[in-house]
Amino acid sequence: MLTVFFIILLILAIAIVVLLLPIIAIIDILNSKFQGNDNLLMLLIVLFVPLGAILYFFIRPYKKIRV
Repeated sequence: MLTVFFIILLILAIAIVVLLLPIIAIIDILNSKFQGNDNLLMLLIVLFVPLGAILYFFIRPYKKIRV
């Protein structure tokens, strides 16, 4: 019975991460400055590519405009 509780807790934690990570990425994209149409490209990657939010967090430091 206790293992069922932990499995449900694990599934809930994964679901929260899967839902929150793209939202955080989209907010970061909308608040960031990129060159040209990179802003739109990053938004499309997060929305339409599986695991796009994780990919965005690896690409973003190299694409942002440094002030």
